[in-house]
Amino acid sequence: MSEQSSIDQRLVLVVEDNADDVLLLQRAFQKAELVNPIQVLTDGQQAVEYLTGEGKYSDRDLHPLPAVILVDLKLPKLSGFELLERLREYPHLRRIPTVVLTSSREYRDVREAYELGANSYIVKSDRVIEMVKAIQLYWLKLNELPET
Repeated sequence: MSEQSSIDQRLVLVVEDNADDVLLLQRAFQKAELVNPIQVLTDGQQAVEYLTGEGKYSDRDLHPLPAVILVDLKLPKLSGFELLERLREYPHLRRIPTVVLTSSREYRDVREAYELGANSYIVKSDRVIEMVKAIQLYWLKLNELPET
């Protein structure tokens, strides 16, 4: 497998409960010509189950670990903060780059996200295509991933 096709296979995990935001992101991925597979989950508990390979997510061929996680802060069942906290309980999961993608510009939210291990904090805006291109370039192409 060539290096480019390997990069193109890196999964993007999106944890977002707002269907409009998911649609906007998916359209931006298409416009940015992002060819990586995308897995969308709608709550924090579902994300923990996916990432730990529990239940219906136990087959890693069907549900591979992602190269990057995009997570909203305001999620049902487990918030984005709680998800970040849970990720840090698993050594192999804490190495997966996690980008908070949220509408909150609150200083305390930014600080808490970084304290809980977020690698980046991006505020949602109308420049979503630029944001997706930046995520694609940095987190999927340039960033060296640790073994998980």
